[in-house]
Amino acid sequence: MSDDWSGDPFANPDDPAAREREQRRLEREEKRRQRDAKKSEKEAAKAPPPEPKAPPEPPKPPRTPEQEFWDEDPPAEKEPTEKEPTEKEPAKAGEDLPPPAAAAAAAAAAPQAAPEPPPTAAPEPVTPEPAVEQSWEHEAPEEDWGFDDEGDPAMAEAARHGRRGGRGGEGGGFFGALRRHPFRIIAVIFALIVVWFLYALFQPFHGDGSGKVKVTIPKGSSVSEVGDLLGEKGVIDSSALFQIRVTLDGKRSDLYAGHFTLAHGMSYSAAIDALSTAPVKRVTSVTIPEGYSRPQAAELVEEDGVPGSYTKATVKSKYLKPAEYGGKGAKNLEGFLFPDTFELKPKAPVADLVQLQLQDFKKRIKGVDMKYAKSKNLTVYDVLTIASMVEREAGVAKQRKLVASVIYNRLHEGMPLGIDATIRFATGNYSKPLTESQLAVDSPYNTRTNSGLPPGPINSPGLAAIEAAAHPAKTDYLFYVNNPDSCNELTFAKTEAEFEAAVRKYETAREKAGGNAPSTCGE
Repeated sequence: MSDDWSGDPFANPDDPAAREREQRRLEREEKRRQRDAKKSEKEAAKAPPPEPKAPPEPPKPPRTPEQEFWDEDPPAEKEPTEKEPTEKEPAKAGEDLPPPAAAAAAAAAAPQAAPEPPPTAAPEPVTPEPAVEQSWEHEAPEEDWGFDDEGDPAMAEAARHGRRGGRGGEGGGFFGALRRHPFRIIAVIFALIVVWFLYALFQPFHGDGSGKVKVTIPKGSSVSEVGDLLGEKGVIDSSALFQIRVTLDGKRSDLYAGHFTLAHGMSYSAAIDALSTAPVKRVTSVTIPEGYSRPQAAELVEEDGVPGSYTKATVKSKYLKPAEYGGKGAKNLEGFLFPDTFELKPKAPVADLVQLQLQDFKKRIKGVDMKYAKSKNLTVYDVLTIASMVEREAGVAKQRKLVASVIYNRLHEGMPLGIDATIRFATGNYSKPLTESQLAVDSPYNTRTNSGLPPGPINSPGLAAIEAAAHPAKTDYLFYVNNPDSCNELTFAKTEAEFEAAVRKYETAREKAGGNAPSTCGE
């Protein structure tokens, strides 16, 4: 910085430096006026006839000493900005203003010029003129805080980007808060997720649903399969949440299979309660045990509430002809009524049950190999008759084929079969000891007094007994009697002497049992 700027020029107007600066200013103003005048003359010569001009602008207020001061040349170290007037470019300062405005400014500034003191006069300290003091009082000086006319660049940048004081660079909003307090934000998010999960799981304000949805839960269905089925039907919102809720309630093993009437949009608790209650019975279940005759089965059917007479419905049927299986002389459907568990619609007639039994038999008999029986000149009807006797005589499954072999061997020898089960069928005595008169009953089903097979089956044999009758064991046994040292097993004998010895053993044990059938089943 030069020495011209070392003091306050307004403190002493008679300072030589101040007078020198004032002189240079006046010279610059004169040059501007001359240049503007020449330029105005050239433009006036070239310009077309002037149009009506707008009213002249009011003259600008007189320039203060402070403004005059800033007209001085800037320091050498500072580059000119915004085309500020310099000594090297005096013309540009005049070009910044239109000619009338420049002239007006010059005219206004001219009266303020102070007369130059004689060069020989010595400078004497004088007090500031009132005009200078009034200018300072009119416009208070600004403190120089180091800011330019545009303000602090850092503050301006912060204002443009919406940042305020504080930790610069962290920013505001959600992400700024996440950077400052990550664990708090994560904890809040986790808490919200837990609240949402518990709300969705327990559904505190969920109703019992609307409408009716028929749902059938198959037997053996897992909890996941039940949940998927309910989700597909629209009964519940989520299969996964349903499984979790069933597990929390401890009812995974309490869900029933069967037919249910549920609703759309049920809560998990309502659906679980409905499935945990035994379904309303929508079918009639009837079980015909293996080895039961038509009269015995008729009692069960009546107890189960199936309307109609089972005895009459099983005499004949359009669904099966006994003659097609070799039973030309069959008087009823005994032997063809397959034993099993059947489900009927409520109030279904007994004829529906008979139809199911006959259809079941026709399906099962197709899988039985009858080659061996046919080689012995036996028909399917004969095999059914043998199977019905095996079903009643064999107390254990492993001896079915042995009993069948005795029947085959006695038929081959032409011996009476001597099977008491046929006499029970003839007399209807299925549980009490047979009397002497019953053993001697005159009936074609009395295999003690008649040789060969009885007229037909004496009950409904199961598939295992039919298989044993079609493929008997190959033995030389002709006799069998109950074994007192076993649980429902038989003792087999090849000769009559062996058979008599086995009978004496059985009778002795029976006498010790007080006349009851000896057995080890209760031990």
